[in-house]
Amino acid sequence: MSISDEFAFAAARVPIAAAIASFRLAGRGDEKAADQAAVDAMRTALNAMPIKGRIVIGEGERDEAPMLYIGEEVGTGSGDAIDIALDPLEGTTLTAKAMANALAVIAFSLRGGMLHAPDTYMDKLAIGPGYPADVVDLDAPADVNARALAKAKGVKVEDIGVCVLDRPRHADIISALRRAGCRVYLITDGDVAGVINCTKPETGIDMYVGQGGAPEGVLAAAALKCVGGQFQGRLVFRNDDEKARAERTGVTDFKRRYALNELVSKDAIFLATGVTNGSLLSGVRISGGVAETHTLVLNSFTRTVCELRVKQPV
Repeated sequence: MSISDEFAFAAARVPIAAAIASFRLAGRGDEKAADQAAVDAMRTALNAMPIKGRIVIGEGERDEAPMLYIGEEVGTGSGDAIDIALDPLEGTTLTAKAMANALAVIAFSLRGGMLHAPDTYMDKLAIGPGYPADVVDLDAPADVNARALAKAKGVKVEDIGVCVLDRPRHADIISALRRAGCRVYLITDGDVAGVINCTKPETGIDMYVGQGGAPEGVLAAAALKCVGGQFQGRLVFRNDDEKARAERTGVTDFKRRYALNELVSKDAIFLATGVTNGSLLSGVRISGGVAETHTLVLNSFTRTVCELRVKQPV
């Protein structure tokens, strides 16, 4: 695959199509319909690309997902062989309720460049670029990591912002961070966006911590790889069925801690288009038969970081 900015900008058509399609159902209260619209649009756009694409992070296994399932081949069948991780609509509930921060997300890498993460949970810890290696530790308490990050940044711990999914399982993490004096940014959904916010100083978020989907962890790691951030993760299994799923993807060490370059081992391109307005990207706007979109384009090979705003008839 050509890891060129030209390829990245051409590939932006894929999340843009998904974002527009799902936005048409924003606020309608139908999560499944919004997700299906995004899946259909993304699949059509992918199949128009001159690539030999293989889905490694998708909507589930073949028997559970009629489209964009793990292992599905996409593209015209010509060109380079690449792996694709995607979430056509990260934030189905957010979209159905017309809430902030829903995204259409996709990442491309050279074949074999991304972990085939099973559909399980993952403990995650992420920070943005510019810090020494291993300044934070997945196995350390969240407040200890916040203090270490503050020291590395040269600020007080009260100046550190931490993003956490608002879930009962994170109650102890949230309490510890607040006792330390951190600003805690709670999100209801969308932990890919939560991780990426670490890369943008204007969000006020310095660190992401907590347990979320493993596939989303690989997508977030692809984004961080492009900007030089840090990510650590460990798969979490609740039962034997989830371990069996992991084994089918080639995972055998159930206690392994993954560094960013183990989740995304080769150069990658990451793209995210806003569906609804959020802290990271503006949402789709449709007026007078024209759709306006806002897309984040990241390329680890060229270290390109840019935002693409497109107007197109719909």
